Amino acid sequence: MNKYLKMCLFGFLTWLIPFVAGFLFYSPQKQLLVDALVFKSIMAVVGSITGAILLVLYFKKIATRYLFEGVVVGLVWIGLNLILDIVILVPMSGMTIGNYFSQIGLGYLTIPTMSISMGLVAEHASVKG
Repeated sequence: MNKYLKMCLFGFLTWLIPFVAGFLFYSPQKQLLVDALVFKSIMAVVGSITGAILLVLYFKKIATRYLFEGVVVGLVWIGLNLILDIVILVPMSGMTIGNYFSQIGLGYLTIPTMSISMGLVAEHASVKG
C-alpha cells in the first residue's frame, strides 16, 4: 500500500474508531449513559490506544527519517481529525466551535505528541543500532 494512502487511512481510523465507540455510551434517545467526565476519560483512552496501535503499524514500514515521519504523520492525523470533527461531530452535537476546541479539539494535540515521540525514539534507536 502506498505510504501516503496508508497515512491517510490510518489517520481516518484514528478518528473513526473512537467516534463509533462513543455511540456505545449513548441511548437511542441520544442521552449519555455514563457521567460526562467518565465518558471523556474513556474516549481519551480509546483514542490513545487507537493512535498508539496505528502508529506502531505505520512505523513498522518506515526505514529512515523517523523524526520527519513522526512530524508529518502527526500533522496529517491531527488535521484529518479536526476536519472530520468540524464537518461531522460539531454539527451533530450542536457545540459551538469554541466549546468544541476547549472540550475536545485541544485533546488532539496528543496525536502529534505521540507521533513525534515515536519518531524520536526510532531515530535514536537507529543511530545507536
